[in-house]
Amino acid sequence: MQVLAGKLVSFTMFILLVPSLVSSIDEDNNDNIKKVISHKLMFEITLHGFLLWASMGFLMPIGILAIRMSNGEECGRKLQILFYVHAVSQILSVLLATTGAIMSIKNFNNSFNNLHQRLGVALYGIIWLQALTGVLRPWRGCKGRTVWFFAHWLLGTTVCVLGVISIYTGLGAYYDKTSKSTKLWTIAFTVEITVIVLIYLFQDKWVHIQNQGVPVRPSEEHSSIGNEKGTDK
Repeated sequence: MQVLAGKLVSFTMFILLVPSLVSSIDEDNNDNIKKVISHKLMFEITLHGFLLWASMGFLMPIGILAIRMSNGEECGRKLQILFYVHAVSQILSVLLATTGAIMSIKNFNNSFNNLHQRLGVALYGIIWLQALTGVLRPWRGCKGRTVWFFAHWLLGTTVCVLGVISIYTGLGAYYDKTSKSTKLWTIAFTVEITVIVLIYLFQDKWVHIQNQGVPVRPSEEHSSIGNEKGTDK
């Protein structure tokens, strides 16, 4: 009887402990799943940010600098190279931005309750509109070329400005989501944009700066002084 009673007590204790053991195992499994999801989400957020930086923060400005440099070229191989650099960089920029947009729609909770998400929707639409105007580029001298050029320039400028703002707001969203500091990335991106802007602004003046140390004839000097006075008015 004592042996039977001991077995009954052991069996009863086992029945009582099974639910708690199962619950403990389930909680551990849930914690592990949450950790896996967290790491996966972190990777997707980081990849999304990198794609958008490569698109808006690097390739797009490179394309603009290339086409800006081509303004001083009349014809020849250099002009063709600069044009192809512009076209290829812009195409890659659109493809990377589209990939980042697909990732965002597929993997993120897009409630569109913050500036970064709303700006992203507008930016993706303008990017493809800009790409369409590039494909529909009329030949130089054709009717409507002036209107096309202004529209293409305006859209390109808008994409660049919104792209830079989107990257800054994206860094802020990354900090809000992960609580990880983005100060270093913000400083690095600011330095990059500052350098690009300075190169853009000094491109038109570079030839003029180089010519400052070249001796000129008196007649040419009087002519250049007159031109400078004319531009100062």
